[in-house]
Amino acid sequence: MKIRHHRTLLLWLTTFLLGAAFQGSSSWVDEYKEPTSRIIGAALADNFAWDRLTVLCDNIGNRLSGSPALEQAIRWAVDEMRKDGLENVRAEKVMVPHWVRGNESLEITQPSPQKLVMLGLGDSVATPPEGMEAEILVVRNYDELEANASKVPGKIVVYNVPYTGYGQTVQYRANGATRAAKLGASAILLRSVGLAGLRTAHTGDLNYNQAFPKIPAAAIPAEDASRLQRMQDRGERVKVRLKMEAHLEPDAESANVIAELRGREKPEEIVVMGGHLDSWDVGTGAIDDGGGCLVTWSALRVLKNLNLRPRRTVRVVLFTNEENGLRGGLGYRDQHRNELANHVMMLESDSGVFRPQGFGISGNARASAVVREIASLLRGIAADMISTGGGGADIGPSVQAGSIPSMSLEVDGSQYFMYHHTAADTPDKLNPTDMSLGVAAVAVMVYVVADMPTRLGQ
Repeated sequence: MKIRHHRTLLLWLTTFLLGAAFQGSSSWVDEYKEPTSRIIGAALADNFAWDRLTVLCDNIGNRLSGSPALEQAIRWAVDEMRKDGLENVRAEKVMVPHWVRGNESLEITQPSPQKLVMLGLGDSVATPPEGMEAEILVVRNYDELEANASKVPGKIVVYNVPYTGYGQTVQYRANGATRAAKLGASAILLRSVGLAGLRTAHTGDLNYNQAFPKIPAAAIPAEDASRLQRMQDRGERVKVRLKMEAHLEPDAESANVIAELRGREKPEEIVVMGGHLDSWDVGTGAIDDGGGCLVTWSALRVLKNLNLRPRRTVRVVLFTNEENGLRGGLGYRDQHRNELANHVMMLESDSGVFRPQGFGISGNARASAVVREIASLLRGIAADMISTGGGGADIGPSVQAGSIPSMSLEVDGSQYFMYHHTAADTPDKLNPTDMSLGVAAVAVMVYVVADMPTRLGQ
């Protein structure tokens, strides 16, 4: 009863705020005030998106490309979309890489035995079956690595690189193994790329340069990287034993999951929204990116249930293999290349579904101006902020090939990199009402873009 009371109060407050936000405005978006109110009301009427996310995460779990769990999730999504009454539901085949983590462990062997937390990096090679034991060399950046080049051969290099932002720090995950292998390192341990907290390791994909040896690579928590740094700084000789069974198997069959609401006047013109259904093999893939899938999928469901059929077709795509290959995004581009010219806009949600703040937009000045006007409809739920540079990894190949305006759902991401690629990526980190607000914001934006008389940016 208490939860129902709070939701009723929220709906009343939202209606009041929407009314206040709409007063005094006068533009072409005025005709969308009424459907906006209906969309927001329907999205906030329950916790449907979060509830369905918990089914995906609790019953199926994490969904690494090539795994039986991902294939189960694909079948589940297709079945549920058909139950929702969505149109043209299908799974479009994509071949994906199949990396298997296997058993893995890390421990200090000198000066005294101590187990450490670790996660192998995606696509890493294995150690020898018996593992490898070697002295470590801790460096804070590439400059320190190069300055100590004579000490690197045979060592396990530990990158204790402070997290200063994902874009700045992720280069060490992507290229750190090759940089160390070039100087003769036997393996690397990487301070996790993410916010420090609760001694969690953050996995993620790496890149090998074929010109140099492939060496095992694993992430360790910030706390353990700092410990190893302190021990080295005290002049202690530290050795560790690393064991990893990681290996690549032949490419596996997977699929992008697609559903639509066909346009009433211009069905050949398409507005796409979506996220990626695959995840890393730790946690349950709620934040990255089950939530993005469920927010966009639920937005389409809301439009269908309200019988709001726009002029153009709205298509939701749950992409496969974003995490370690981007085969889903590339496959969508290749399979739909002939219709990319008819893609009006593509939107991706892959930043977690915390409280929505607005959208990012990449397009011409006309597209940006129109999106700002549409966002004014969302002022009552404080999701009207518009920034430049919207897009996403999965939609990127199609956006580039077709010169398509692209958008991203922008949220309060202050905690995103606390859980990113960790065992702590579970649904309880997300607020059900925040997800419902995300559904509302996406549904309004996509509906208006798909329904307005002219194409976005024209």
